[in-house]
Amino acid sequence: MDIYEQIRLQDCPYCGGAALLEEENGWSWYVMCMDCGANTAAFEFRTPAERLIAAQKAADLWNMGKVIREGVGE
Repeated sequence: MDIYEQIRLQDCPYCGGAALLEEENGWSWYVMCMDCGANTAAFEFRTPAERLIAAQKAADLWNMGKVIREGVGE
């Protein structure tokens, strides 16, 4: 099963926009909002077994609302 089908993402905690699970050059995962650009930290992986774990960690942070957003006062 594809990682994108296994992981469920909530809407952005800031603006309610759609979330995107993104793989960075085959070594890390992060989640970002397609509307406002809020994002999680990146989670690195080295092996295929670690790949799903890293994607799930990024999704878990996103779904808890632990995101970074650049803007006024930040």
